[in-house]
Amino acid sequence: MMANISRITTVSFLTYFIFSAMLAPIGIITGPMAEHFDQTVSDVTRQFGWLTGGNFVGAVIALVIFDYVGLKKLFTVIYGLIAASLIALRAIDNLDTASYLLGLVGLGSGIGLAGAAITISRSYTEARRASMLVITDGCFSVAGFLVSWAATFLVTQALGWSLTYQLLSLFAVATFLLALVSSFPAVEQDRNLQETGGVWPLPVWLCVISLFLYTLGQYSMLFWLPNYAITQLGATEIKAGGLVGQFWLGMFLAQAFVAWWVMKVGVRLLVKIATVTTCLFSFPLWLFTAIDGLLILALLWGFANLSLLKATISLATEMVVIPSARLVSLLLLGATIGTAVSPFVTSQIVDWTSNHTILIFGSACYGVLTLLLFIALRYKRP
Repeated sequence: MMANISRITTVSFLTYFIFSAMLAPIGIITGPMAEHFDQTVSDVTRQFGWLTGGNFVGAVIALVIFDYVGLKKLFTVIYGLIAASLIALRAIDNLDTASYLLGLVGLGSGIGLAGAAITISRSYTEARRASMLVITDGCFSVAGFLVSWAATFLVTQALGWSLTYQLLSLFAVATFLLALVSSFPAVEQDRNLQETGGVWPLPVWLCVISLFLYTLGQYSMLFWLPNYAITQLGATEIKAGGLVGQFWLGMFLAQAFVAWWVMKVGVRLLVKIATVTTCLFSFPLWLFTAIDGLLILALLWGFANLSLLKATISLATEMVVIPSARLVSLLLLGATIGTAVSPFVTSQIVDWTSNHTILIFGSACYGVLTLLLFIALRYKRP
């Protein structure tokens, strides 16, 4: 039994690792991709909307698919397709075809991330759920840190923009094989929603909107921070890519701390602190102009996030009697929409204004979510 729990938990962790590893190098590889396909950086960044848009579609499908298809079957089929798509990127010389493959990876990841969160929610008690969800975020951050530095190295060695994703296919294969030999918890129909007359309390919806703003703000800054550092501050590619790596390193260090700390202070106090620190520590990224200072500030910004995304999801699950599959999928959908629209929104803003404006926009998103979450925190489950 314990061996099976370990396997399905590892599958859940790998789903987050893989999708983070898809997102983390975007700001680093768009330059080489633009040169390879003879496009502008803004045009290439828009194409990653297929990845994030596919993730959004997958998250929408996840709202209903778990009522009809088991977790084991979904994980094996999805990660087999993701592995094949990542391997195929190496042979692609057409930007449109590459975009379609990225869309397929995003679609599978959208369903896979929801399946992972459901697996964790159904496999662990409420006392450990918040801690385990934070650890999934830790996997997300580890991937962001490792892959951003790996992509920076591969780009500076002129080894091609797609090699990062080919290496990632090995993790997709591992996920497929682990899912194949594991047993997953059953997912029942959502009785909790029926019992409440088909409506979740308002604070749950405030959490959904906050998750949207969180990912929109975060990826708006991460997608364009390297480009801003190169074009406005004169940074080298290595230092510009290092900004993304520093952020994810800070995130990982915070999550290693929060996985223990949340069991001491509770998720509500954690959310209060994390909303404020996430917002405040984003301001220096567009106020300071020395690249060496920004590398330190990016690390502090990452740590200041204090696993806010998963803490918010955990907070919302405590606002209902049963954390149903549909509720978990809805919360992830909110976050996914923010990720999905960020390439389109930010590229358009850059075309109209500048990459510096994007960083200010990210801080504004954090400011609004702070207000919404403080309102949600006033609610207590009957």
